[in-house]
Amino acid sequence: MPDLFDIFFYIIIQGLPKTLLLTALGLFGGFMLGISLALMRVIGSKELTWLASGYEKLLRGIPILVLIYIFAFGIPGIFWYIDLLDRPLASVILALALRSGAYQSQIFRGAILSVNPGQMDAARALGMSRFQAFRHIIMPQALRLAVPSWSNEYAVVIKDSSFAYGVGIVEMTKAAYDLGVGFQELWALSLGVVAILYFLFTYPVARVFGERQSKKLKKLGMGGG
Repeated sequence: MPDLFDIFFYIIIQGLPKTLLLTALGLFGGFMLGISLALMRVIGSKELTWLASGYEKLLRGIPILVLIYIFAFGIPGIFWYIDLLDRPLASVILALALRSGAYQSQIFRGAILSVNPGQMDAARALGMSRFQAFRHIIMPQALRLAVPSWSNEYAVVIKDSSFAYGVGIVEMTKAAYDLGVGFQELWALSLGVVAILYFLFTYPVARVFGERQSKKLKKLGMGGG
């Protein structure tokens, strides 16, 4: 019967690669979408603002597992160009990215609005276009302001990646589940190990990138608080 170290290494070897892949691609997709939605709401037309706001409300209200099932089973033909075995993985990545984008949009929108509007006026007075001012003045500051909240979003996405078990993907939760099925007496231990692993992959990141960045921004007079 596997001991504690066997369980730990089994979950790491079998489940961690997929967990990190899902998290990285989900966050990246959500980042690109979130930035776009935030700009639509801040500098877009009334129609774009309405569209972005509606998207955020809709996606924040749908459970992540339901989204995964929609793409994996509800509209399976959406990934017709991907190998059959990889379609569940693509479904989870898309669901994570779309859901995360709705939340990251709120993060980036708040960060953009937190930048002193006088800096836009100053940039325009120096001859910059609105686009140049946003690109070189506003966005670099907004991205720094967004780091504390974005680190929390990372923690949410890596935990949400555990729902990939619902379509048979072997990430950390599914690896722990398989151990429990194979060795009934290891249920508590295997689930306890995976719980600790999730903690180790979330708390230090949120603390380092969140709290340190918040303190740094306060010293620079940015972000309030």
